[in-house]
Amino acid sequence: MTVTTASRIREEDVAIGAGRHLRVLQTGEPGQPALLFLHGSGPGVTAGSNWRGVLDALGEGYHGIAPDILGFGDSSYPDPQPQGFKAQAEVRIDALFALIDTLGLERVVLVGNSMGGMYSLRMAQLRPELVAGLVLMGSGGMPGLEPTPGLVKLVTYFDDPTVEAMAELLLEFVHDKEAFGDRVADVAAERMPVVRRPWIEAGHRAMFAPEMLSFEPADLARLDVPALVVHGRNDVIVPLECSHYLSEHLPQADLYVINKCGHWTQIEQAERFSSVLRDFVEGRVR
Repeated sequence: MTVTTASRIREEDVAIGAGRHLRVLQTGEPGQPALLFLHGSGPGVTAGSNWRGVLDALGEGYHGIAPDILGFGDSSYPDPQPQGFKAQAEVRIDALFALIDTLGLERVVLVGNSMGGMYSLRMAQLRPELVAGLVLMGSGGMPGLEPTPGLVKLVTYFDDPTVEAMAELLLEFVHDKEAFGDRVADVAAERMPVVRRPWIEAGHRAMFAPEMLSFEPADLARLDVPALVVHGRNDVIVPLECSHYLSEHLPQADLYVINKCGHWTQIEQAERFSSVLRDFVEGRVR
């Protein structure tokens, strides 16, 4: 186990059975309210790239857990790769449940960004007794959603997998491109060693299919847990209407829209998101 310099984040590989492991970042201690952070689906994405800032800002009194989802980052990958978004989701969610059970977590708040939000909704369907609350950020899941140009650029990244194309793609995730220009170049360069692993491209290409994971109003109505639905008003990856749909049909949902913010609410508006997350957990879950 290693501890990140100038941070309380611990990083380790957690065995989840069948010869597999998940690379996991953790803060806090077992027994504290548990928050499971699930990242999105971009090429080269890791738990650290999505969640390190939020974990550092989480503060005392929480057990934060952020895994590289199966097939991403430094976690194991399925071989052969399941074909299609739903098939990939099934295998990856099984691995996340195995992580929850291995860590001995009885109840968790699921904090899901984009793809991670869709996984959070599916996990709440499958094992509702585990889910203390839902925080969905730029989440898909609305039936009949047409891909945005930004999402198409993400899906087709491996047609031109260069560092320049990565930087151009990542700028789609933020609204204030001038403020993030220098940082995006660094993040793009940091992601490239992960992107160049052959199983990362294989998993990416296998995942995207015409039929995505979606939730009908009746499905959402049965998820009767506290929920916070967060969306950047200027998101060009997943449209704001998705979060309006989710908040309309989840029985206990609050909708929080952040102005002048893109798809990466937890990065572009890190302090604001962390504050809203803590307020939700303290006021609605605890």
